[in-house]
Amino acid sequence: MAEIVTVTGGEVRGSSVGGVTRFLGIPYAAAPIGPARFEAPRPVVAWSGVRDALEFGPTCVQSPYPPPIHALLGSDGIPGDEYLHVNVWAPENAGGDLPVMVWIHGGAFTRGANSRTIYDGTAFARDGVVLVSINYRLGISGFANIPGSASNRGLRDQIRALEWVRDNIAAFGGDPGNVTVFGESAGGMSVVALLAAPPARGLFRRAIAQSANGSAVATAEDADKVARQLADLLGLEPTAAAFGALGADELRSAQDALALELLADPDPERWGASIITSGLGLMSFFPMIDGEIVPDRPVDVLAAAPDRTVPLLTGWTAEEFRFFTFPTGLAAAITEQTLPPLLARYGLDPAVVDRYTANRPQAGPADVFAAVLTDHVFRDDAMRIAESSAAAGNPAYVYEFAWRSGIADLGACHVVEIPFVFDQLDAAHALLGPTPPQRLADEVHRAWVRFATHGDPGWSRFDTATRTVRVFDSPESHEVADPRADELRALRRAKLTSGASV
Repeated sequence: MAEIVTVTGGEVRGSSVGGVTRFLGIPYAAAPIGPARFEAPRPVVAWSGVRDALEFGPTCVQSPYPPPIHALLGSDGIPGDEYLHVNVWAPENAGGDLPVMVWIHGGAFTRGANSRTIYDGTAFARDGVVLVSINYRLGISGFANIPGSASNRGLRDQIRALEWVRDNIAAFGGDPGNVTVFGESAGGMSVVALLAAPPARGLFRRAIAQSANGSAVATAEDADKVARQLADLLGLEPTAAAFGALGADELRSAQDALALELLADPDPERWGASIITSGLGLMSFFPMIDGEIVPDRPVDVLAAAPDRTVPLLTGWTAEEFRFFTFPTGLAAAITEQTLPPLLARYGLDPAVVDRYTANRPQAGPADVFAAVLTDHVFRDDAMRIAESSAAAGNPAYVYEFAWRSGIADLGACHVVEIPFVFDQLDAAHALLGPTPPQRLADEVHRAWVRFATHGDPGWSRFDTATRTVRVFDSPESHEVADPRADELRALRRAKLTSGASV
């Protein structure tokens, strides 16, 4: 394809290497500066001449990850105001009507960017897909419920980016009628939210939700509490005008300070029950139920209105929560005595420990905690969303990524599957260890390409009778009918017994 294309706003120049043309940092909306930071995304500002799209663009204001996580993932932070942009990778000689995949990055809704090396779209373009990765507003900028502001601004940005794809992707050889939206962690939660969001209907044909859930939303009342705590911390009136006057450093410092206060004092009376249970006390700013973009908890919307579903690929890593338990040092504080109240804090009946411990007689309390939270936060909702899709007659495919990292204590943890999906193993040794299996990357990446192209990743469809799950592992992957079903049943009883929503 040509290295200069015309998009909304003007012409952009990309670069070609090895049969792939890439365009970096193309704006899909105006820079959210001042009070506009708290408004719905505005139309992109046109430019004159040809705009170079040769380098990654700015990122939304954020702090580096804490040292243990930074050592595994690195951090993001390119300064600048024009951070509502997309990157596009396409085959150099794209002839048109190629499948399109739109990637939404994770980072707990407060961190992350589309510039991360493991999100490089070269392998997808090599295999005949037009890959788009997007940035969106994070943290205070994207999700703080400031009076007078637009709600769920980060999700509104994602919808605007998908509209940009609809209007412009043909210029890169892509088919606007064959778009698959996919994301991981907060990006996967965003995918599920977009499935349930009325304004997003018709903007994508298929969805892939990696390590996601459909329950991590705050009530408007609890989001109000967080906003008041934030305003008190800053000594400001809680208005969009007052917050719009803050600079990037002030926003960053306030975001970090509030997160530390939440961790130090996870009192539901102070923050709201949904912040502690749905956000696990780990997320200060995340989507809230607003009746417009987020009508209700997405998992409930999809169950009640299965017509909102689309062909779906969803799954989890087998030991997701080890990522949050062992590198952070939390594991050392989890004992037989502290485990029950810790589970109760997350809205679970501690009796659930009995089933998980019986299945893991050699596991310590921290291992059991990580197993329970893996299912509570990720596996349970993934299965529920697949159930909704299957009930609607839409194809649903479920996976578990079980390959264990070569880094001590991580196991098959959160994030570990991403370099396999993008076929970027060389960029992720700090997370994967020295010898990740390329055969498995070939298999996983091929499955994602197949699903985006034809709607079939290459294994049996999920249905409510067989509940088939593809287990990705090395040396061989395989299919399992309803893996660890006894644990999932026990977990769902624990939610019901505790009074937690399910």
